[in-house]
Amino acid sequence: MQSIIQPLEPQQRELCGKQTIKLRHNLAGNDLFSDDSLAKLIETAAPKSLAMHTEGGHDPSNWPVVARGDAPGARVLDAARHGKLWINLVGITEWDSRFAELADQVFAEFANQVPGLDVVKHKLGVLISSPKATVHYHVDIPGQAIWQLRGRKRFMIFPASEPFLKPVELEAAVRSATYGVASYQPWYDDYAEVHDLEPGDALHWPLNGPHRIENFDELSVSLTSEHWTPDIRRTYAMNYGNGLLRRYGWTPRSRAVSGPAFWTKVGLTAAYRRSGLQNKLGYQRIPTFVVDPDGPNGVRPLA
Repeated sequence: MQSIIQPLEPQQRELCGKQTIKLRHNLAGNDLFSDDSLAKLIETAAPKSLAMHTEGGHDPSNWPVVARGDAPGARVLDAARHGKLWINLVGITEWDSRFAELADQVFAEFANQVPGLDVVKHKLGVLISSPKATVHYHVDIPGQAIWQLRGRKRFMIFPASEPFLKPVELEAAVRSATYGVASYQPWYDDYAEVHDLEPGDALHWPLNGPHRIENFDELSVSLTSEHWTPDIRRTYAMNYGNGLLRRYGWTPRSRAVSGPAFWTKVGLTAAYRRSGLQNKLGYQRIPTFVVDPDGPNGVRPLA
């Protein structure tokens, strides 16, 4: 079996998870990411696993949500190729065994190359986005990497600290109260790491590093990976607990991931999630457009 990740440099192994590392992979050209395969994935994905948006301002949580309607997968790709669509096949490892096997291989290879890496959970997604489409400034919650397969894009990564990332915004994203929203100022770009990705490039960046993306003039297809380690889970619980405290009128005083206060937040987080309130109060995707390859931006308003 051909390896996916090309050998890392010694310094990359040491820096993985602490600094941004750019590596090479062998997935570009894989039949899993051909037009025919992508079209079938779009057609077979359940609505909750097919997140589609068209651009609409600088707040990704307000981007219009797009339904597939009865458009065949090939027509959805046509709309993406000629319009302004952002398509995310979410958690594909949970409903396609080929991608589950791919994820297992990717993280087994990471574990072999990165000393001490302890991944306890992982998943993959597939991103398809239009030429010159943008992904505005936002933050993701688990450990993240992007694997460029088709097309080129510019990836800009920012420090995961103030002023680039405010604790209150990170906490809201962790609780799914927003769609990863983080405040952005144009001068932030002066402090960004800028990486131009081509097919065969991959990028892994530090936890919760805000980022924004600009596609070049071609359809882009990327694989995304997310992973959880014990340390990432502890950071998640701390941010979630702090967000709950803030929501109910308390100002958090600590971002520690150990000690009595931390374990109180762990219990608070677990109780809140079990209550179902996150699902009731969290960000919801409600379609207002439907795919139409002949419409402006590849969509039309939903009747």
